[in-house]
Amino acid sequence: MRIFIALDIPEDIRNHLTRYVERMQPLAPSAHWSRPESLHVTLKFVGQASEAKVEEIRQALFQVAFHPFEVEFRNTGFFPSARAPRIFWAGVESPRVLRSLAAAVDAALEKIGITHEDKPYHPHLTLARSGPERAAEHSFEQLPSRLPVEIPHFGTMTAQDFFLYKSEPMPGGSRYTKLERFPLQGN
Repeated sequence: MRIFIALDIPEDIRNHLTRYVERMQPLAPSAHWSRPESLHVTLKFVGQASEAKVEEIRQALFQVAFHPFEVEFRNTGFFPSARAPRIFWAGVESPRVLRSLAAAVDAALEKIGITHEDKPYHPHLTLARSGPERAAEHSFEQLPSRLPVEIPHFGTMTAQDFFLYKSEPMPGGSRYTKLERFPLQGN
């Protein structure tokens, strides 16, 4: 099965993001917009894993100990840049603890043979991806220049847990199922 580890986001923040996306979609109708229920903050993407490996991952993740912390959702931007947009994102801001949690998850999984993440961690929510390859350069043609001037603020949450998710490809986008909850309660 295909799996990843992520923070879930609360319904009120999801609702703010949904209203914002509804205003932005007409500016990039050929982009692939994320479904609101699928939004999450990825800590580590694992990919394909057998059921036995998923059980090993569960056990390793129970060893990750962190206290709850605040996460703020604000701002938007593009990867790799507004001049060559492929992904439209909402920003995820937190003190260093979010990066530390992602690094701890990565280190725990590396101990059981999951490849270490070699790219820097950039927490974000993917709001949309560019469309089909032929139209990719046109998917976000209007969006970068027509974003509202004010920096959007979608809300703040206290991260109290993270989850092991299963990802299943479906028509219209993947379906994510929580397999296990890992509470943030310190040592």
